[in-house]
Amino acid sequence: MQDISPTDLSERLATDQEPPLLLDVREPWETAICQIPGSHLLPMREIPERRAGLDANRETVVICHHGVRSLQVALYLERMGHRNIFNLQGGIAAWAKQVDPQMATY
Repeated sequence: MQDISPTDLSERLATDQEPPLLLDVREPWETAICQIPGSHLLPMREIPERRAGLDANRETVVICHHGVRSLQVALYLERMGHRNIFNLQGGIAAWAKQVDPQMATY
């Protein structure tokens, strides 16, 4: 598991032909406030039962509010055999501050 900064992720999303899976592990009420375009919601509590539906070899960036839940999920996925897992440093709050200042925050 590696960390990725919001600015590095933004650059990758703008240039990569095959962008990573953006796995948002927040709750639906949180994503109703703000989300990174193209992200896929899978709340943290549902990860164990729905992990089999994730491609263990696909590059995946795990996202939450401040980077704590996403770190836990990233470490869990790595223990379960997933490769190419990244944690978004500072979560969506850091993304809003560093990449998209117009994004709503909470």
